[in-house]
Amino acid sequence: MKLTSFTDFGLRALILLADRKEEVLSASAIADHFHVSRHHMAKVLQELTAAGYLEGIRGAQGGVRLARDPRDIRIGEVVRTLDKEQALVDCFREGWNDCALLPRCRLKGMLARAQLGFLRELDRYTISDCLEGTSVSPLAALTD
Repeated sequence: MKLTSFTDFGLRALILLADRKEEVLSASAIADHFHVSRHHMAKVLQELTAAGYLEGIRGAQGGVRLARDPRDIRIGEVVRTLDKEQALVDCFREGWNDCALLPRCRLKGMLARAQLGFLRELDRYTISDCLEGTSVSPLAALTD
């Protein structure tokens, strides 16, 4: 599984905003912090705001801040929101039916189950869990 840069930027922005508590940060400030394109970050923040994760603040000191408690924002939920248009493989794309292996191929089902497992694992964690000082150990999940 590979996340898009769009989703990666979104997750990092949410973590930064959770770390900064009630601060309002501009798209430029967030983009500069991560050394990424301001234009791309603005699109990511717009999507996160539309999905209800962020609150947009207008004005000279405007920007965004978290609209929800970081303990209530599940990583898997964010990935589903930001990667909704991203197909794991071509045969997952809407309307795509150009497979020479159908109806015998079972790979699509296998990949769909793997993707579901990946997202279910991410659903176990929140934005708050991504911050230093939390009790989540990345290796502990492997033994659960």
